[in-house]
Amino acid sequence: MNQDLEIARKAAREGVRVIKEFKKNGIKIKEKGFHDLVTDADIAAENAILEMIKNYFPDDEILAEESADHDSISENRTWIIDPIDGTTNFANDFPIYCVSVALWENREPKAGVVIEVNRDEEFSGIAGEGAWLNGKPIQVSNTSNPRNGFVATGFPYNDLSLVDPYLKLFRVLMEELQGIRRPGAASYDLCNVACGRFDAFFEYSLHIWDVAAAALIIREAGGIVTDWKGEDGWPFGQRLVAGNVHIHNYLLGKIRENIPEELRENVGSAS
Repeated sequence: MNQDLEIARKAAREGVRVIKEFKKNGIKIKEKGFHDLVTDADIAAENAILEMIKNYFPDDEILAEESADHDSISENRTWIIDPIDGTTNFANDFPIYCVSVALWENREPKAGVVIEVNRDEEFSGIAGEGAWLNGKPIQVSNTSNPRNGFVATGFPYNDLSLVDPYLKLFRVLMEELQGIRRPGAASYDLCNVACGRFDAFFEYSLHIWDVAAAALIIREAGGIVTDWKGEDGWPFGQRLVAGNVHIHNYLLGKIRENIPEELRENVGSAS
C-alpha cells in the first residue's frame, strides 16, 4: 500500500478511537462561532491525528480545522485534517460524522481517507490509482436521467447570504429529482457519491478540510468535482458540485439558472 495512504489510515483510525472514547465517557460542547460548535472530542481527536502524522512526517505542513488560523496551503506536502466532520451531528448524538485525513502536494490531492465512525465505513483514494470502500473498489453511479437522480446537499450554518436563491433552486430540484437528502457531513456526502449511493452533491460555504479527502475519492471513482462555475476553484472557493458526469452537469446547469452570477463566484484563496 502507498505509504502516505497507510499513514493517513492510521491517523484517521487514531482519531476514531479518541472520538469513541469521548462518546462513551461524555463530551463537553462549546460554541466557537455563530451556529458553529466544537467539542473536546474534536480537539483531542485532532491532536491525536497530528501526533501520528508528525511522528512519520515531521517536516510536512499541516492544515487542521480546530488549530488552523487560515484556510490556505502552499505547494509543499500538506496534511489537511477534519477531526470530526459533522460536529453538530456528533454533539446531538445523530449518527453521521466522519474523520477526514488527506495529503496534498502542489495544491493537488495525493491520498485521502474518510471514516464514518458509527458504520465503520472507510473510504480511501490515491491519485491516479483508484478509490475504495473498506478495501473494495468503488465507482460513481451511471444515472443519467435527473428524474432518477438521488442528490445530497448541505445547509450552511454561518453564511445565510444565498438563502433565497438557494430555496428557489431547491424548489426546482424537488420537482425534477427523485430525492434530495442532507446527512450533515460533507465528507460523507461526497463519499456516498463516490460509491454510487448518491448521484451528485452540491453545497456552498465549504472549507478545504471538509472536502480535501472526499473530493479525491470521488475523482478516483470516476466522478467530477468543480466549483459552481464548472471550473477548478472548488478547493478554496467554498462552492462545490460533484457527481457522475450526467447529474453533475445537470446540477451545474440548474445552479446557473437559479443562482445569480455574482453569488456563484468563488471566495477565498489557495495561496
